[in-house]
Amino acid sequence: MVQVDLITGFLGAGKTTFLRRYVRYLVQQGHKVCILENDFGAVNVDAMLVQEVLGPGCDVETISGGCDCDTHQRRMRTKLIAMAMRGFDRVVVEPSGIFDVDEFFDILRDDPLDRWYQLGSVIAIVDALLPETLSPQAEYLLASETMNAGCVLLSRAQLAAPAQCAAAAAHLERALEAAKSSRRFAPGEILAKDWDALTDADLAALAACGYRQASCEKLHFDQHAAFTSLCFLELHLTPQQLQTAAQRLFAAPECGQVLRVKGFAPAPAGGWLELNATAAGCTLAPIPQGQEVVIVIGEALDKAAIEAKLKG
Repeated sequence: MVQVDLITGFLGAGKTTFLRRYVRYLVQQGHKVCILENDFGAVNVDAMLVQEVLGPGCDVETISGGCDCDTHQRRMRTKLIAMAMRGFDRVVVEPSGIFDVDEFFDILRDDPLDRWYQLGSVIAIVDALLPETLSPQAEYLLASETMNAGCVLLSRAQLAAPAQCAAAAAHLERALEAAKSSRRFAPGEILAKDWDALTDADLAALAACGYRQASCEKLHFDQHAAFTSLCFLELHLTPQQLQTAAQRLFAAPECGQVLRVKGFAPAPAGGWLELNATAAGCTLAPIPQGQEVVIVIGEALDKAAIEAKLKG
């Protein structure tokens, strides 16, 4: 059977960055891997970010854009059926940051997928610089996306003081308690380490961490109404302008609750730079492929106000 690993985490947690490292490790171990990218935005930016790991041992399939639960399940089921025919022995799924993990479990239990796939590990990515306060909906998603994980991996741990890493773990604990989940993470199940320093032994442990059966009290809300994804094309921003514009969005209440900004800008020396920004920080990194697009994800977003801020 094909093993399926799930990389979960809230918007902007760093799932794609970790996935690139994780998939490279799996390919080096001789696995034939397919990545299934499910981005919340209408333009699947995250699929562009994994291009560097594609090759003879790795391919990618995508599901883009928000849609209702039934439509999303049909799309994912169709993708998994098609992928099962292509000889992969490992599938790594990176869902959007507002994904219902129970939905994924339900899909894998369906015939014929239950005869072709088995769930391997659920790895949850949590930002070590997690904001102290989130909306009730975001707190619920933080809990629901982590409670089944065999391991939690803190992102940006190298930028956080030990007290901040401890605060992120405590925040996760509060979110699980608020969601009335019995799941609690032992210290050894939360890894706080600079990702550049992750060893093959670390990655092997993550690949074998498995998953946990857990439940929580459902918070019923329309995730696609609560969280909005706005796409802005052909703004013709330089990398510095893009970075500055993203920082303006997080400081502007009139734009709504901006949770994540991602996109690309042409690099001065050629090629592209990838922007990935949250309120806690912003990175610009070289990327092989890109296009002039900016995606803004958040709650109660005002498109006109955001466009004005992006254009300066």
